[in-house]
Amino acid sequence: MTPPLPAMAPFHLAIALDGTGWHPASWREPGARPADQFGADFWVEQVREAENGLATFVTIEDGFTAARVPGDEGRSDRAQGRLDATLIAQRVGPTTEHVGIVPTVVATHTEPFHVSTQIATLDWVTSGRAGERIKVSTGDAEYALFGRRQPGTESRDALFDEAADHVEVQRRLWDSWEDDAEIRDVATGRFVDRDKLHYIDFVGTHFAVRGPSITPRPPQGQPVVTALAHVDTAYRLAARAADVVFTTPDGTGRDGPTGDAATTLAAARAAEREVGRTGEPLVVVGDLLVLLDDDAAGARAQLSRLDAVAPLRSDAAVLAGSVTDVADTLESWAAAGLTGARLRPAVATNDLPRITRELAPELARRGLTRGAWGEPGSLRDLLGLPRPADRYAHA
Repeated sequence: MTPPLPAMAPFHLAIALDGTGWHPASWREPGARPADQFGADFWVEQVREAENGLATFVTIEDGFTAARVPGDEGRSDRAQGRLDATLIAQRVGPTTEHVGIVPTVVATHTEPFHVSTQIATLDWVTSGRAGERIKVSTGDAEYALFGRRQPGTESRDALFDEAADHVEVQRRLWDSWEDDAEIRDVATGRFVDRDKLHYIDFVGTHFAVRGPSITPRPPQGQPVVTALAHVDTAYRLAARAADVVFTTPDGTGRDGPTGDAATTLAAARAAEREVGRTGEPLVVVGDLLVLLDDDAAGARAQLSRLDAVAPLRSDAAVLAGSVTDVADTLESWAAAGLTGARLRPAVATNDLPRITRELAPELARRGLTRGAWGEPGSLRDLLGLPRPADRYAHA
């Protein structure tokens, strides 16, 4: 019998969770439980299923409109409404032991000080398994909810620059407490060493934040930051600010086709050179929306039936096929140099269990992914990323 692979796998399987699934008709499928998606058990069950399938991490989608897909606002035949991704993460994180928990954060309308404490708290309650997906908002409907900014007055470059500053402020705040700043000495009455708390004094175009944080330095030092990229501007954001970038091999972004796996990997590396990235290179993960059945014909029939109810629009490639078909695709991505895949289940009640119970063992059999969990560790450990030194510790 082949021994299980260590906890740090050569190729990472991640799962993107979005309510009842990524297909707009998923909520109408038998057993979809659309009413349950606003309860804790629904999310705990999905994340535990992902952990049982040995996924390195899960991401949780979010946005500032009730519609799941831009343009669907006001439609009564589409799923509407969300729970806050960071709050879902806080609830499900402590119920798991290994899997990384990565909620989506919209940088455009939020303050980095608040987000930094949310993600640091998530890192503490998960013993170092937190991350975030940084997202930029460009939709008029989201701007209207806040009323502080006018849509169409800011360039795409400016919005992505703001997101980069948002992450930079968070990272400095995470470092603003040195690792040993807490003394907690009852005998002397000293809880904290004030000399080991630091003002960050960040002043930029978009934010001016003095700090320090109200939350001690997270267990990982720096929780893992991820970003989705289709175009050069987004690749540059990832290269400046993120640890992990999601690409869309063979998909279609807002500006057209996004290229095959090798092309998206090359785009990520080119962005790193362009921005002068130092330190660890980006972990490059490909996104794929999957609908699984026993064979390709059955999967395509399912997709056609769902599309007849509500047509699917996806930036990532859509693969309706068998477990073997998906495994073959992911194996080709690994051969092209990608570090992992983030799978988007079209219908969560069907495709998530097939990913975890059928696809994951097949990937392990092929030697691509882990075959068992090792000792519990941090998300950085799982991804093979070092724990960063505190930038202020020498001061």
